[in-house]
Amino acid sequence: MDYRVLGRTGVRVSPLCLGAMMFGAWGNQDHDDSAKIIHRALDAGVNFIDTADIYSNGESEQIVGKALAGRRDDVVLATKLFMPMGPDTNQRGLSRRWIVTEVENSLRRLGTDWIDLYQVHRPDPSTDIDETLSALTDLVRAGKIRYFGSSTFPAHEVVEAQWVAERRNRERFVTEQPPYSLLVRGIEADLLPVAQRYGLGVLPWSPLAGGFLSGRYTRDGGEVTSTRTARVPGRFDLSVPANQRKVEAAIAFGDLAAEVGISLIELALAFVLRHPAVTSAIIGPRTMDHLESQLTAADITLDTATLDRIDEIVPPGVNVNPEDAGYVPPALADSALRRR
Repeated sequence: MDYRVLGRTGVRVSPLCLGAMMFGAWGNQDHDDSAKIIHRALDAGVNFIDTADIYSNGESEQIVGKALAGRRDDVVLATKLFMPMGPDTNQRGLSRRWIVTEVENSLRRLGTDWIDLYQVHRPDPSTDIDETLSALTDLVRAGKIRYFGSSTFPAHEVVEAQWVAERRNRERFVTEQPPYSLLVRGIEADLLPVAQRYGLGVLPWSPLAGGFLSGRYTRDGGEVTSTRTARVPGRFDLSVPANQRKVEAAIAFGDLAAEVGISLIELALAFVLRHPAVTSAIIGPRTMDHLESQLTAADITLDTATLDRIDEIVPPGVNVNPEDAGYVPPALADSALRRR
């Protein structure tokens, strides 16, 4: 693979990052089979793995840790925190109290002495960003983590975090992990230029748009339901007009991929990797077949004519369904705040 530098860290990672969300109760419950998928990815040249404490309530981290036994030094290992991990009100968020506690839990589940990239899963409006940066900086200096990054941060919060780090002499976020795909292009307007300005590595999640770009939807019909419909209806329920528009766009992209002579999966991943701000796209296979269908995308380069056709289907900077942005600021989520 053609390895890329992760932001300005000097660390080189594969253009495809193996996401581990589907390993465990949320997806593939066979630990041995999940380990085989991880090993196949490593053998194919993938040296970057991303997981999170919340994935199957820690089970994903445990699976990854066991699979990396004897190969840990060869892998750039990333995980995340923020989401609720228990009933206690303080078992979540980005306070120093929780960060210092949860990093130890992740280290134990992963069976490692250090985490290469420790990411905050979402912004935490209830916590001062300096509190978070201070705790993460201390973890870097203690050798618990090598670097830290953010996930699904709006562009203005990325800028704020960079300035606070400079003014307070903290270590800074070196990466951002946003949603990005052929159907979710909103970050092209602001986040990606900001990431380039500050030298952040960008690690897009859901480059297949939660399965909409997997090829399951065709002009002949195909799968019209998702296991996520009940959990996230706003993004997956096809009775929602915006989601129906996603299906229509996915079918159009499938037609384009066929014209170009590649699969829709390859088109989707190659598109994300084509943006100069992007370092590595996070793939999330549940089966070995899923992995094999995605590994080839790293070798595909889309020409200008194909990129122009893509822009005709979904224009630059547009999210077909605004709910796919991944994070809603409190001022928009809470009607009471809008009226202040």
